[in-house]
Amino acid sequence: MKLARRLSLIEPSPTLAVSAKAAALRAKGLDVISFGAGEPDFDTPSHIKDAAKRALDAGATKYTLVEGTPALRAAVAKWLGKAHGMVIEPGEIIVSAGAKQSLFNAMHAIVDEGDEVIIPTPAWGSYNEIVKMAGGRPVTVAGAPENSFVPRIEDIEKAISPRTKAILFSSPCNPTGSMMDEKTVRAIAAMAVKHDFWIITDDIYRTLIYGDARFFQPATISPEVRAHTVIVDGVSKSFAMTGWRIGFACAPKFLVEAMGTLQGQSTTNAAAVCQAAALAAIEGPTDELESMRVEFDRRRKVMIKALRAIPGATCVEPQGAFYAFPDFSAFLGRKTPEGKTIANDAQLCEYLIEAARVAVVPGSAFGAPGYVRLSYATSMKNVEEGVSRIAAALPRLT
Repeated sequence: MKLARRLSLIEPSPTLAVSAKAAALRAKGLDVISFGAGEPDFDTPSHIKDAAKRALDAGATKYTLVEGTPALRAAVAKWLGKAHGMVIEPGEIIVSAGAKQSLFNAMHAIVDEGDEVIIPTPAWGSYNEIVKMAGGRPVTVAGAPENSFVPRIEDIEKAISPRTKAILFSSPCNPTGSMMDEKTVRAIAAMAVKHDFWIITDDIYRTLIYGDARFFQPATISPEVRAHTVIVDGVSKSFAMTGWRIGFACAPKFLVEAMGTLQGQSTTNAAAVCQAAALAAIEGPTDELESMRVEFDRRRKVMIKALRAIPGATCVEPQGAFYAFPDFSAFLGRKTPEGKTIANDAQLCEYLIEAARVAVVPGSAFGAPGYVRLSYATSMKNVEEGVSRIAAALPRLT
């Protein structure tokens, strides 16, 4: 019995694979520190959980409208409108089972077989796979570390072809934590209007920004740019609600309706009780959100300082999200104490989990061989101990 051909075109999630391996080793009683998953270690704020409990008691156990409850769609429209200084109608909003499903729906509504989607890299590995599942072809444009991994405008322009259907990027970026600067965003917007392709912005980390960094949403540039833009957002990262699986997309009404048609034949609505929790999240107090952001920033500074202290390692300072993305390419080609050659970043990550009991994700999963991604969405104790173990293990490679 054969599986569908499409499965041969896509790769499993390396981030989830790393987390699973760390969990398996812990189940054997080993002390493993995982910097793998991009998941806040904080609990969901209590007022959100309380709202979910009340919603269950009030009957939030049935189907909702496919696109989401009217109350949540209206609240999201107001929430995003306030964040970006725009007037957004509820009909421009669709609620899905996580921002990943929002991206999946948007891509399947936009991309035809053979269409191209430009993806600045390093980038979250699922972008490529979602494009391929929709029948499209990812066209990657690499950003250099000396420019905080933001691609050059001229390189993006060179990637445009008659088959270009969209450009997809996140800011802050997973895995680098870098921000797309306003000049580059404005240039992308101008190209999208000129060549008539979509801009899809994955804004799931937009509230987790540090220092002087500033977020810039292209839909605010002009009505014409807004008509070419799909904004993807959600509650997973900022509100510590990863397991609730609620994401949003804001787009022109005709595209929202198309995404609703797709969703209606796949998952139907996002869970009713989770929508009630998301409503409480975006309408509720934000003091805990700021406390989490401040703590992420504290961990960020400690992790970056420790990584930069490792001889042979370099690390661009992340401006947002909760990832560090150090360059460990200096350690490739070296041998372990047992005589095994470390040929690539995947093997380096295997060495670190075996020799240091620390799980990190190889940079090749994000289009950046030689790098590794560490998430500091974990305790300060784990940040300090985990990087200390890495710093002790890497010099043993000769």
